[in-house]
Amino acid sequence: MATVETRPAPAHAVEPSPAPTPPRPRPSERLLSLDVFRGVTIAGMTLVNNPGDGASAYWPLRHAAWNGWTPTDLVFPFFLFIAGLSMTLSFARRLAAGASRADLMWQVVRRSAIIFAVGLFLNGFPFFALAKLRIPGVLQRIAVCYLIAGLIYLGTRLRGQIVAAVGLLAAYWVLMFTVPVPGYGRGILTPEGNLAAYIDDGLMHGHLYRATWDPEGILSTLPAIATVLFGVFAGHWLRAPGSARMRVAGLITGGAVLVAAGKVMDLWFPINKNLWTSSYTVFTAGLALVGLGLCYWMLDVAGWRRWAKPFEVFGVNAIALYVLSGLLSKTIGTFKVADATGAPVAIKTWLYQSLFAPLASPANASLLWALAYVALWLGVMWIFYARKIFIRI
Repeated sequence: MATVETRPAPAHAVEPSPAPTPPRPRPSERLLSLDVFRGVTIAGMTLVNNPGDGASAYWPLRHAAWNGWTPTDLVFPFFLFIAGLSMTLSFARRLAAGASRADLMWQVVRRSAIIFAVGLFLNGFPFFALAKLRIPGVLQRIAVCYLIAGLIYLGTRLRGQIVAAVGLLAAYWVLMFTVPVPGYGRGILTPEGNLAAYIDDGLMHGHLYRATWDPEGILSTLPAIATVLFGVFAGHWLRAPGSARMRVAGLITGGAVLVAAGKVMDLWFPINKNLWTSSYTVFTAGLALVGLGLCYWMLDVAGWRRWAKPFEVFGVNAIALYVLSGLLSKTIGTFKVADATGAPVAIKTWLYQSLFAPLASPANASLLWALAYVALWLGVMWIFYARKIFIRI
């Protein structure tokens, strides 16, 4: 079950007095940069998931139609990367404190099952039409990736984890290009003709996001697990002995190398979020490393913290924000009220057309709605933070 913690705020919640040289955090301490990076990511996810008018939204706030990427396509892999990083730092601390690997494995299984169940609940809300219930989803993918990556982390050392990540990316590449799809052939990467879609449609027909495929489907979860493992590698790096400058340089340099490698891989296996291609995995992991490196330098090394408070507030309750904002979005998008003509329209449509559409162009009005929605949840999460309520699964 989810638990609501009413505990003291994180040590970094009270902003330190200005000092000439901020203290460098030890690898074992909780990192403000991790909470803020998570907060930036979940704020971005809330923003892009809730446009006023999706068709009118600016292109950076929409997913790429198929191949290629936009800033929106970075949000989900960043979240999985952060899950691997958080897991590494947390489990390393607990193992050092005497926890057994068996106990941590049980926690991974339990937590994954709860997250998966919450994802199914969110997909079914509010009417729970089981005959059409979408089985995959964002939380479901997080659950499966966390489960498998967590067991890999607890059951192997760094070398085994590297082998697992490379093996997952290579296996997915080989499967997608060598296994023929009936009616299409080998190596077809169109929405309907690729192997991942064929498997999803065969096993979960009628329970997918699209008619015959799902962006969070079964086979494409393999490289997504590697995304979590890239976060694990970042955690190992942050825990390694060395100076803060070395950590920052390593994160940013490693990220640049992966970005370049992903672009090279794109020549043969296109960067594609819907398929979660191996090139997409490597490319987005590289950008996540660069983003983490910049956050680590600004917050935990240079001590530039004032700007980060809203993102810290989001970051310490990220899953709660995702679920609660999703429930409200589905509620106002499902239930109806009468418009000026007496016709029934969704509550969201009525609010948007009445309050936001008259203010600006369609693209700007859509953005204003999304920003207002993020601001609403910042207010809610700030109340949670002030009351020291941190919802954990």
